[in-house]
Amino acid sequence: MPPQPTRSSSMPEQLIRHGHLEADPWQRVDPAADAASSTLPDGPILLPASFWLAHRDTLRQRVGTIGVSLAPTFRVEDLVPDLRLLPLIAVEFPKFTDGRGYSTARLLRERYNYSGELRAVGDIGRDQLFFLRRAGFDAFLIPESRDANDALLGLADYPGAYQAAVGQRLPHFRRRFG
Repeated sequence: MPPQPTRSSSMPEQLIRHGHLEADPWQRVDPAADAASSTLPDGPILLPASFWLAHRDTLRQRVGTIGVSLAPTFRVEDLVPDLRLLPLIAVEFPKFTDGRGYSTARLLRERYNYSGELRAVGDIGRDQLFFLRRAGFDAFLIPESRDANDALLGLADYPGAYQAAVGQRLPHFRRRFG
């Protein structure tokens, strides 16, 4: 049996999903925190994608929902065979200046047709939410150090966009003039 992760004790965060603040039912677990633990927590859990890939056969036998968290350096292509099994993929943004997660989201939505929840986590704030949503994210885990109600307003900061995006395949001029 693979080493079992335990729940991480990170700072509480606030979830924006489908344009509303919600309680987060998912428990983020960290396999590096306690490799000696013999059980996973009950309920939906979020594991690092590398842990999922290394132990997926054992983890599939678990009763309960499993999602994965992608580090910025993770190759999305490695996860493609398992996408239909994963109702949640969280993409990590370790710094607000790290834009690799935007590309990851576009790949998941457009190339690999991922239809589950796509969540942005990490150093994200109000000024990014509008653009994160355009890249394909539908949920955002806002750090406690930021005001989630203010961040929620960021989804409506711009009345529209000229370029095509995930969920809006036609650019503005095509929508306007046919």
